[in-house]
Order: sequence, then C-alpha cells, then structure tokens
Amino acid sequence: MITKFKPTWMIPVIYSISPSKLQDMGIKAVFSDLDNTLIPWNNPDGTPQLRDWIDQLKKYNIELIVISNNKHNRVKRALESLKLNFISRACKPLPRGIKQALKKYNLDSKQVIMVGDQLLTDVWASNNANVRSVLVKPLIESDAWNTKPNRMIESVIWKKLRKKFSDLDWQEDINDRN
Repeated sequence: MITKFKPTWMIPVIYSISPSKLQDMGIKAVFSDLDNTLIPWNNPDGTPQLRDWIDQLKKYNIELIVISNNKHNRVKRALESLKLNFISRACKPLPRGIKQALKKYNLDSKQVIMVGDQLLTDVWASNNANVRSVLVKPLIESDAWNTKPNRMIESVIWKKLRKKFSDLDWQEDINDRN
C-alpha cells in the first residue's frame, strides 16, 4: 500500500523540470496541480520564472494542463492570466481527473507526467492512473485550511516511505529513474 504514495521523481519546483528532457522522454503534456504547485494558494499571479517555463514548454510543443480538486470558477479565475487548459473537481486521489484529461486531450499515460505538492492527492492520483509523478515542494510554507490535515498524515507516510525506499531524494531535474 505504501508504494501508492511513492513519487517517480522529487524536484524542488515545477519550473526546474527541463522541457528538453521531457521531450526526449516522449512527454507531450505536463499535468499539474494548481495550489502551491503552479501558483501559491493565496496568490493567483504566476511568477516570472513560471511564465518563462510555460513559454519554454510551448517551444517544445508540450502542453501544460492543470488538474485541480478546486471548483471550476476558482481554477478558471486563477488561470485567466496564464491561459492554461484545466480539469476542475478532479477528485484526487481518485484517477478520475487524470483519466478525464488523458481522454479529452487524446493522450496516453506514457505521454504525460503529473506534478504536485501532495502525496495524498497528486502522487496517489498519479499512481492510481498509472502516470509518472513529480513531487515538488510547496511554493509557500502555509497551506489552505483544508490541506493542513493532509500534511499531518503525509508526515506519517513519509516515515514509512523513507524506511521502505532508500532512493527518495530531491533532484535538480527529472532523469530516467522509473
């Protein structure tokens, strides 16, 4: 059971993921969580680094699609300036939102990665959908009220993961480790 929470890669921030490496791996789309992964949960403006990374993805013909548990209007409002496609009410950790995006954008699970800041939603949903996952550190230390219980549970899961898997380490970028 603990294997369901193991990320494929652990990268400090989403915009450290190299679009050229993604292209070399055959990745056509990056699925991303919204809050504390792409943008801080309490500030909808993307950073200049994020905007540059989005531009780089476009140069490599890689689409960025947000998969969020938030309501449609919340996600739409948050992404207006970034002009990104999204799936709202994804029901993570269920694979529903990821599978919906795969179907809607005509993608195979091997052509995407899912990036998020939570083991209990993003990584677990990725593993449930047979999609490779990238765990990132939250952009800011504080969380929305509804995320705080997950963080407490995650601390217990982390202990079990580290005990079972010695290769859990933060990397600068993705590599071919599966």
